[in-house]
Amino acid sequence: MTKPALILIDLQRAMLPQNTGPRNNPGAEDNIARLLAYWRERGLPVVHVRHFSRSPDGAFQRGEPSSEFQPRFEPLPSEHRLEKTVPDAFASGELVGWLKARDLSRLVIVGVSTSNSVEATVRAAACQGFDVTVPGDACFTFDKADLHGRMRPAEEWSLFSLSNLHGEYAVVTTTAQVLASTS
Repeated sequence: MTKPALILIDLQRAMLPQNTGPRNNPGAEDNIARLLAYWRERGLPVVHVRHFSRSPDGAFQRGEPSSEFQPRFEPLPSEHRLEKTVPDAFASGELVGWLKARDLSRLVIVGVSTSNSVEATVRAAACQGFDVTVPGDACFTFDKADLHGRMRPAEEWSLFSLSNLHGEYAVVTTTAQVLASTS
C-alpha cells in the first residue's frame, strides 16, 4: 500500500477567524495541525495549496499578507507547494503529475472551504483515480446564501458538501480515525 499524501487547501491568513464571516467547525485548524504534525513526524508527503485571486477584488492577492500561509501551516522546505487560481487544485495538471511521479495514490484532503475548494479538489482527485479520505472535522466553510437568496448556516453547507463527497468521491471520516489508520 502506498503512503498517503496530506493535502492542505487554502490555509492562508485571509481565512483566519478574524478575517472571515460566520463559519462552522472552530476546531478545524487544531485538527489540521494534528494531522500535519503526524505527517511531519513520520516523513510522509505533504502538499500545501495556496489560492491567488484572479479578481482584483479578491482576498487572495499575490504579494499581500492575506494570501500568505497562516503561520502554523507554513510549509517546510521539504514540503511541496502548489498555487492555484481556481477552486480545484488539480485543474492545472501539476498536482496530478507531482503525485504520480512519487507513486502516491492515497490522499487525505483538509482545509477551507468545504463547500468550495475542498469539494472541488476532492471531486477532481477521485475523477483522476486517487483514493481520497476527508476528515470532515479538519475542514470548514462559511455561512452563505443559497440560489433563492436565503442565508444558510455554514454547518448546513458543510453537511451537504461532505454528504455529496462521501461514498462516490471519498471516504468522509474524522481526524482521530485518520490518525488511527495511517501508517
